[in-house]
Amino acid sequence: MKDNVLPSILRALNDNQVAVAAAVEELAKWIESRGSEQVGRHVRDCLDHLDRTQRMIDEGIAALSQEG
Repeated sequence: MKDNVLPSILRALNDNQVAVAAAVEELAKWIESRGSEQVGRHVRDCLDHLDRTQRMIDEGIAALSQEG
């Protein structure tokens, strides 16, 4: 059990990051619908960064899980 603590914690943190990103995306849609396209675009750029790193995070967690 102790060997799997780090991958489990990282998985939970990753799940939280995904949930926060989904919530922020909804807020970006709401902001854009009220005419602030520049702010919405900036938020989406930040969300794109999260998307680009998601695969690396998933692969790292999978590798840690296999080691334990």
